[in-house]
Amino acid sequence: MPTTDGGRVLADLRRLAEFGRYKTGVHRPTYSPDDIASREWLVQQFAAAGLEAVIDGIGNVFGRSPCASRRLLVGSHSETQPHGGWLDGALGVVYALELARAFAADPACAGLGIEAVAWADEEGHYGNMLGSRSFTEGLSATELDAAQSREGKALRQALADAGYAGRPYARLDPARYVGYLEAHIEQGSMLEQAGQHIGIVEAIVGSWNYWITVSGEQNHAGTTEMHRRKDAGLALVQLASAIHERFAALAGQDRQSRTVWTIGRILLDPNAPSIVPGRAEMQVQFRDTDTAVLERFAAALHQLVAAADRSGPCRIAIAPLSKSLPAAMDSRFQAAIEQAAERHVPGRHRRMPSGAGHDAQVLARRLRSGMMFVPSIGGVSHHWSEDTGEDDIVIGAQVFAAAAATILQAG
Repeated sequence: MPTTDGGRVLADLRRLAEFGRYKTGVHRPTYSPDDIASREWLVQQFAAAGLEAVIDGIGNVFGRSPCASRRLLVGSHSETQPHGGWLDGALGVVYALELARAFAADPACAGLGIEAVAWADEEGHYGNMLGSRSFTEGLSATELDAAQSREGKALRQALADAGYAGRPYARLDPARYVGYLEAHIEQGSMLEQAGQHIGIVEAIVGSWNYWITVSGEQNHAGTTEMHRRKDAGLALVQLASAIHERFAALAGQDRQSRTVWTIGRILLDPNAPSIVPGRAEMQVQFRDTDTAVLERFAAALHQLVAAADRSGPCRIAIAPLSKSLPAAMDSRFQAAIEQAAERHVPGRHRRMPSGAGHDAQVLARRLRSGMMFVPSIGGVSHHWSEDTGEDDIVIGAQVFAAAAATILQAG
């Protein structure tokens, strides 16, 4: 059984966190100088572990195992959210690196290869899971041409500035792998609250996003009587409240629903205290592991928007932004993780859904895939205070390696 070095795992995670260090977290947006430097560092580490290391045309870092007869693709993403945490994504990349070392050092693992990957832009600075979608041929040239950051920088320009333009895009050969395995921090509090150490992911949620635009009439806040106003801001707030109430009722009707919903972005134009806003916009997102539930919430959202538009006085329109479908993790991979967890932390593990999206749901369309969680302190993520206990990081690496060995040995 391959044995991981917990001290080395922690040291690698701390070193990777130095690229874009921010307080106790990391600010390492995709294709930023710190992100580019971190990918070059990963190339060096993958090569030192005996892998053939390369960065492809979208920025994915691959460490390929040249001589193995059976290979397992293992990894996660390496960029971060703005002023985010030091483990979100990075944990799975460093686990992959450590697994490559541990398998290479164990004679019992001869012929079994770990291929490590650090995906590009899972966090969506330029698009939705660009690296894994590129690898699985789910990213079109048209989307590449149109994609840009929130600051307005074109993806094509970012790739050129990073030195990746003109490089070939790696493409998945399903015959090369027995599957894909990803480790991640939970980003929620279920494991910590239950006093458990390992989460075996059963399914990853789909995330559906819509943009709602309210068109009213901009006017003077002091001289426009209330009955004459077409206040886009007020109409937006009223609709947002109606959406929350309707979604809560829907979730209550479906006892199996684990749906969550968020209005995380609101724009008000002109956003001035003495002007009745003439335009307001918001992004509505909802997530669940059941496509039928997502469809019910989408239908309810469209009904609410249509009703608000009819009632006036503002015009209200809705447009889809993105949809990721839920993905079930492979049952055999779940069993392998569960067996490994029972061996190392008996009774301190659980099966659970992932409320966050991950590259594993993209790979699952083409490969058998599995995912494992370790606890997040306080359930905090996407913030620089995100953290996981060192003991949980160390034991997680060993459980992950044991599960990978079982998967590879089964073929």
